Parts: sequence; structure tokens; C-alpha cells
Amino acid sequence: MMSNEINLTAMADILSKSPDYRVLRRLTPRTEFAPCDGQATKTGILLDVETTGLNTEQDEIIELAMVKFDYLPDDRIARITDVFSSFNEPQNPIPDEITELTGITDEMVLGHRIDPNAVSAFVSDAVIIVAHNANFDRKFAERYWPVFERKPWACSATEIEWRRHGFDGSRLGYLLAGVGLFHQAHRAIDDCRALIEILSTNVPNQVRSAFAILLERARRKTIRIWAEQSPFELKDTLKKRGYRWSDGADGRPRSWYIDVDEAHQPAEVDFLRTTIYLQEVIPRVQILSAMNRFSSRI
Repeated sequence: MMSNEINLTAMADILSKSPDYRVLRRLTPRTEFAPCDGQATKTGILLDVETTGLNTEQDEIIELAMVKFDYLPDDRIARITDVFSSFNEPQNPIPDEITELTGITDEMVLGHRIDPNAVSAFVSDAVIIVAHNANFDRKFAERYWPVFERKPWACSATEIEWRRHGFDGSRLGYLLAGVGLFHQAHRAIDDCRALIEILSTNVPNQVRSAFAILLERARRKTIRIWAEQSPFELKDTLKKRGYRWSDGADGRPRSWYIDVDEAHQPAEVDFLRTTIYLQEVIPRVQILSAMNRFSSRI
């Protein structure tokens, strides 16, 4: 057995040096990433939830996983310090399509409850919460555990321009393949383990980690601009520019809107005046930061 493993490793090493082959290795979880050398560190948390569906107001969490880690002053991930993983029994049976996707059955979650005190204690010292779809995970997390309302969040899927850095897309499987690995997808703790490997890796043609790039972006303010009462016939123009539709069901305006960097606000307002409304307007704007970005409160 050992001889076969050595032969396979040698073959993989040879293939990986050829431009005609790409080798993917199974992710082996690890805890150490960069030496601390006595430097002061901060605490971050990677979070992932598995749920009974996509409705952040009605569907339920069936699994919560968190990986706590230390990171250095230059925003490199140093080490994993703790792991949290727990099932939660929903009020209704888990839909078949969710079981098929995640492998989580009603029998696996039976009798399980996620202790809110344990969650609060686990995240108490974290200065950043990272999720690979924070627009989804944050809404669920805040609904269950208010402690997450008081934490800054970052989204590793949308706040890094992965395609610009040579990756095939922002899906976790694409990113993991981009760094030569594969894993068992759609289980919360496995996805957290995969994400920390990706974020700890230096981005191609960069001298810094993906996590450093993510934090730089998350620290910026962004501006949400609402195109309220815009002409219906110009909806495709707005959509093409990157505007998204809010149906008003969650209490927000029933309107198109866009999030832009603070520096791009004047240009976006000018676009609305000259292309959409054809007159002087002062659109509704909201200032977003890591403290409220991706929250259902905005």
C-alpha cells in the first residue's frame, strides 16, 4: 500500500510539471498556514450554513459550521485555533432535494439543537466573519443569533474579482480546483476547510494572499443607490449596468438598486440623471460598510 501511494505521488508530481495536464489532489485539512514569529494576531471566523431552502426569512438552518483562525498584521492567515460544527433539527422535514445536495437526512438532525450561548461564546473575540455567500449566510445567522448583527462581515465570493485573478469563477469548487485541490462539497464544515485553504493561498501574479485582498475590499465603504420609480421600459438598461431588483417584500423599496464604491457615486448619479430620468434627481442612497453589508437590516 505504501509503495502504491509513493508511486501515485511521484506520477502526480511528474504530471503537474507538464503544461498538458492539471492534477487535483484531495484536500487534507491542516491547522498551520503561516508562522506567527511572535507577532500580534487578530481573530477571524469562516462560517457556512446548510439550510432547508433559499428563503432567508422562512427556511431553517440544519447545520452550522465555523472555523476560527488567527491572522497576522499583513493579513496572512496564520493558523486554525478552533472548530464549531452542529446540526439543528428543523420544524419541518428536510426536502428531498436538500438531502440529495448535502447528504443531511432527518435522522441525522433528529433531536439536535444549536446552543445559542455556545455560538455567542465562540464568535465573541472575532473581528471579522467571512462567508462564501455572505448575502445568504449573514441573513440566516442574524435571524438565529443576534450576536452576528454586531460583527463585520466579508464575502469571499463577491468581494474578490476571482476571474480577473485567473480563476474560472467564484464557486468554491472552481476556486479549489484553481489551487490544485478538490473536496467533498456542500457539507458546512468541509466547505469552511476548503475556503480557508483558498484564502490562505497567494493569488496568481500577486505577492499577497486572497484573504488580504478580501479584507482590503471589505474595509471600504460602498454606496447603495436606488433608482426608484424609474421608467419600466429602461429596466434592461439598468439590469445591463448591474442594477438588481428589490420586490419590496422584505420592507425595502420596490425598486432597482446598485452598490458602488464610494468614489463611483457621482458617476452613477450622473448616469441616472442623463440616461434614466432625463432630469435632475437626488436618488435615495445608503452607506454600507462591513458592519451592515449583506444584512437583512439594509
